[in-house]
Amino acid sequence: MVRLLLGIDAGLTVTKSVIFDEHGRHLGTSSRRVQSASPAPYHVERDQDELWRAVTETVREVVASTGIDPGAIASIGVTAHGDGIYLVDQNALPVAPGVLSLDTRARAIVDRWERDGTSDAALALSGQRPFASAPAALLAWFADQEPQTLAAASFALPCKDMIKARLTGIIATDRTEASLSFVDYRTQEYDRGLLDLYGIPEAWRLLAPVVDSTRIAGRITEQAAAALGLVAGTPVAAGAHDVDCSAIGSGAVAPDQFALIAGTYSINQAIASAPVVDGRWCARNFVIPGLWMHQAVSPSSATNMEWFVREICRTTGLEIPPSADPFEFVEREIAAIQDDSSDVIYLPFLYGSPLPADASGAFLGLRGWHQRGHLLRAVMEGVVYNHVWHVDDLLSSFTPTSIHLTGGATNSSRWCQMFADAIGRDVRVALAPEAGALGVCLLAGIAGGVFSDLEDAVRRAGGIQTVFRPDPATSAKHRRAFERYRAVVTKMGPVWETAHAV
Repeated sequence: MVRLLLGIDAGLTVTKSVIFDEHGRHLGTSSRRVQSASPAPYHVERDQDELWRAVTETVREVVASTGIDPGAIASIGVTAHGDGIYLVDQNALPVAPGVLSLDTRARAIVDRWERDGTSDAALALSGQRPFASAPAALLAWFADQEPQTLAAASFALPCKDMIKARLTGIIATDRTEASLSFVDYRTQEYDRGLLDLYGIPEAWRLLAPVVDSTRIAGRITEQAAAALGLVAGTPVAAGAHDVDCSAIGSGAVAPDQFALIAGTYSINQAIASAPVVDGRWCARNFVIPGLWMHQAVSPSSATNMEWFVREICRTTGLEIPPSADPFEFVEREIAAIQDDSSDVIYLPFLYGSPLPADASGAFLGLRGWHQRGHLLRAVMEGVVYNHVWHVDDLLSSFTPTSIHLTGGATNSSRWCQMFADAIGRDVRVALAPEAGALGVCLLAGIAGGVFSDLEDAVRRAGGIQTVFRPDPATSAKHRRAFERYRAVVTKMGPVWETAHAV
């Protein structure tokens, strides 16, 4: 009997349950949108129970739609958005809404840490500077603003580990998510000194035990099995942060490989066998002990296109059926103007940027003869150039043997080619859908005995890739355009600082 793997992937907006077989063939996906709320300025949170309902509904639905025998599921993997925080009691039930990684309520605390030297000390010890949605900043905020909530909590979990606890009744995290705030980058283990540094020593009791990503963290309980339509006792792997899982699903698992994710966030990662500490990225644990994942990140990627199509195109009379592939329309509009030269620059900072200033999105260089296609192309370019900004930083310390791309942008071959041309290197794109879910399924397959190790898992079930190769002439054009983009962004810094100071 072919063994099956179930992956649960809880992103910032969509939660999916996906089934693959042991050969990496995608059998089915079920998804639900989970609403977020902003009950106060800078707060972005979600109902933990609603997220759990999305998990139970999608698991039941994908099992039913594929017609599989739940007993054929060898193991289950869970991945989810990183950072943010989910405060739960000893039974893994919520004591507060889950806080998403888009939340910036702790920005004033981080600003203070930047001024008083805490951030510099944290970089030296943890390999990363704290930011507003990091667990350290959020726990400090709760300690200051809602101490009663913190007192009621038994654990402060990453998103996936809250789901895993409800599946198994076991509280555990993995080494990738343990390193979000409180790990000494040299030992790859928790360090109490970091909690002391952040002024929250009492939060030590909230940290979950760490289990290797490829080990069984627990098994499906009778209660969870009844809710999900699964078999009690099915093993659940420790899993990993979704950006690590997306890298694995794209085939990036070895030192000197780069993994780029173009989705809600611009994720740009370099795997290495030794840590390199630099304020331009986070040096965090990879799923394998003795490997590090260097993450240069900003919330400035493919969701810019989603916003433009939703807010600009649909509201100007363009008929796009809700179920239609938006890239068909985007490709048609850009193809109509592809031979036109254009100096339009788009700054993709609708939700944030890699800059210390509070940057915002903008089009520059608009003229009366420009059409919607020029703007769509500029959005694509702006997103790519933000990735190039991060990739250039990583290239100052790492030399990639291969570059792998996943995320929403990979639905457009034009966009994939643009990445290759702008970076000036081959870019590999996995053809299998749901790279994050595939990655966590590979980890689960190791835990469940389907694969011997990560190399074996990727070799046997990693999926087919297509390679986009840069065109030298187009690459030179993009490099010139990127330098203009960089110059504009740099010069806008004082403008943004002044604008938000008024």
